[in-house]
Amino acid sequence: MSGLIKEERLQRILQVIQKDGHAISGDLARSFGVSEITIRRDLSELDERGFVRRAHGGAIISISVAVEPPIIHRLVQEKECKEAIARAAAALINDGESIFIGSGSTAAYVARYLTNHKHLTVVTNALNVSTDLATAVDITVVVLGGMMRREELSLIGHIAEQSLREVALDKVIIGTPAIDLVAGLTNDYLPEVITDRTILNRAREVILVADHTKCGLVASAFVAQLNRVNTFITDIQTPPEFLEGVRAQGVRVIVANDERVGMSY
Repeated sequence: MSGLIKEERLQRILQVIQKDGHAISGDLARSFGVSEITIRRDLSELDERGFVRRAHGGAIISISVAVEPPIIHRLVQEKECKEAIARAAAALINDGESIFIGSGSTAAYVARYLTNHKHLTVVTNALNVSTDLATAVDITVVVLGGMMRREELSLIGHIAEQSLREVALDKVIIGTPAIDLVAGLTNDYLPEVITDRTILNRAREVILVADHTKCGLVASAFVAQLNRVNTFITDIQTPPEFLEGVRAQGVRVIVANDERVGMSY
């Protein structure tokens, strides 16, 4: 495994530490075919990011991790909540805008509520989103290139990131596997983190869509501080104290009801 790029190696190291709770530098060096000096540098970087804690001769896990099933399974989980969030997000999109819709089950529902919009341009790295919008005659769909993450049906990596630099966007709609008042937005898949950060930097307005099951969770890889988000849309089961913590960081909060109409701010 000596040919792994750095981010892939970091992800594999995290997987080892998450599974066993700890790892020894020498064992990691032999497993990955690199020097102990390289492994020590990797562990120091993971320590600096707050994902592990250095210990004598290795490292131990330091935070909880949010692990998600593949998207095809998540689409049916908390379905009513996600649909309510999606309707609220779609209501913020104006005809004629250029927007980005990211991967994830909640973002996928947003796409389904945009089909009646006019003269809309939707840029996406989610294959399922592009399929859902394929027959919408008044929507121009732009699909990024990149390496496919099969379980997420998303395109990530340097090709996707380079493609993003070629588009101008009014709004970005993204989901997240974990959102915490202190840790911010985190992800459990390191190779996707740089792509996520590039996405967040492509528009003036960032709309985060996440149901109550994502709130208060911390995954292994830091993506962005919570105040990078302009609007957070969630469902009525999200604890009020969590919502107040989000508002305290200057983020607009929209709580979508499970009914066909109605939302609170």
